[in-house]
Amino acid sequence: MALFSETADVSVRPAVAADDAAITRVQVAAWRATHAQTLGDEVVDLLDVERMRASWHEAITRPPGRGFGVLVACDRAEVVGFAAVTPGQLLSLEVVPGHRRGGHGSRLLSAAVDRLRQDGADDVATWVLDGDDAREQFLSGAGLGPDGTQRTLAAGPREVVERRWSAAI
Repeated sequence: MALFSETADVSVRPAVAADDAAITRVQVAAWRATHAQTLGDEVVDLLDVERMRASWHEAITRPPGRGFGVLVACDRAEVVGFAAVTPGQLLSLEVVPGHRRGGHGSRLLSAAVDRLRQDGADDVATWVLDGDDAREQFLSGAGLGPDGTQRTLAAGPREVVERRWSAAI
C-alpha cells in the first residue's frame, strides 16, 4: 500500500476551460441546498444550466481584465467548489453540499484573497443573501463583517435582500 499519492488529496488551483461544467454543477447544487427557500424553488428550477456553463467558460478563458479570476477547490481530481473574484470583490464562493465543512471554503477564500492582494486590492467585499446564516458564520470566522450596505434584487416573483460584507486585506 502506497503511503503517498502523486497528487494532493485536496487543493485549490486556477480554473481551466474544462472546469466549466463542474463549476456549473457545483453552483446549481449549492444554490439548491442554500438558496432555494430564499429565492424560491421556481427560480432555482428555471436556472439555464447551459447558459451558466457558457458564462463560466467565458470567465475562465477570456476574463474581461486584470483582477478577474476563477479558482476551483478539488478533492483529488474532483472539482468540489469554486470562487470567482473581480477587482476588490469576492463575486462567488460555493462548495458542493456533500463537501462542506471540509476546509474547501477556507482554502478557496484564502486563495481568493491572495489573488486580490496580488492584483493590488486593499479590501475584499462580498454579498450575502438574507437568511444565509451559514455563510455569515463562515465569513465572520474569516474576519469579514457587514459594512451596512445592502441592496434589493428581483429574483423572479419575489425580491431578495443582500448585505455587503467586507474586510481589509
